Amino acid sequence: MFALIAKALLSGALIVAIAEIGKRQPALAALVASLPLVSILGMILLWSGRPDAENMAHHAEATFWYVLPSLPMFLLIPVLLRGGVNFWLALLAGCALTFALYLGMTAIGPRFGLRL
Repeated sequence: MFALIAKALLSGALIVAIAEIGKRQPALAALVASLPLVSILGMILLWSGRPDAENMAHHAEATFWYVLPSLPMFLLIPVLLRGGVNFWLALLAGCALTFALYLGMTAIGPRFGLRL
């Protein structure tokens, strides 16, 4: 139980750090947010719970393919905000786009031999 709480606190600390950095230096916060820290921590924790090379390889590869459909959100949101769209609506639109692209990746990816 302690390990679960520690993991949650570490994850929360990363999010808070990014938000605090972003108040003064948005580009630096974006750089920190773009680092695959959560993925790396997730892989470390997955490996410590199940040290299986094939399972880890599958996890890392699937993560790559799921990152790709999330990227357009980071282009859509600024376009909408600069066009005068309310932040919450722009965020919702970005999330909806990402969700749709995830569904598309899940449906189409295996047809091209991707293990998702």
